[in-house]
Amino acid sequence: MDPAPHIPPAAPVLPLPPAAVEFVRHPRARRYILRLTRDGGVRVTIPRGGNETFARGFATRHAAWIEHQRARWLLRHSTRAPWMPGTPVWFRGEPTPLVEQGGNLALSDLTFPRPAEGADWRRHVESVLRWHATRELPPLVLAAASRFGVAVTRIQVRAQRSRWGSCSRRGTISLNWRLIQLPLAVRDYLIVHELAHRREMNHSDRFWRVVEEWDPAWREAERWLRRHGRTVLA
Repeated sequence: MDPAPHIPPAAPVLPLPPAAVEFVRHPRARRYILRLTRDGGVRVTIPRGGNETFARGFATRHAAWIEHQRARWLLRHSTRAPWMPGTPVWFRGEPTPLVEQGGNLALSDLTFPRPAEGADWRRHVESVLRWHATRELPPLVLAAASRFGVAVTRIQVRAQRSRWGSCSRRGTISLNWRLIQLPLAVRDYLIVHELAHRREMNHSDRFWRVVEEWDPAWREAERWLRRHGRTVLA
């Protein structure tokens, strides 16, 4: 959730909704921001000059949104089957089964240690994939930036909930680690998409002409994302 920049006057502070709420100060934040964390908790970002009292009131005023998002989170996690040998995991655009090999697991050409007894297999496998993504994606971005003649100041590999990537006006490219789970052509298109914002910080016709010049097959990648993207992000 991305609240409006102008915050209304603080309401009386009421008891917070029944959820673990974390208050985090961020010196570069321009407004109070409310988000659900990966473990179902709530994080309130406090901007420079803000205070926790107002942040608590802010969270209380959005209690209905919090409960709606937490309900979706609980439903998603309560119905999700645990991962085990044979579980299909998206990798390079294909649902690929996890294979147990002695004390290791294999996912296509990746081999890594099996999680400890009783550990969450999904969290373990996703942490391995994210580790590989942090090493694979930045060099691809730099190579593409050099090829297209655009400057990049910083590259981040993150765990966005619903976005594949972003580009800041200062030249920071942020990519979702799940790009490693996509077909290579789709992964490369998303890198092109963010780099094209170094020419046009919008989605105007001029922007899409840049994308077309750099990746003529971008429409096929978009079709794949519309068909499978939500499943990969789930």
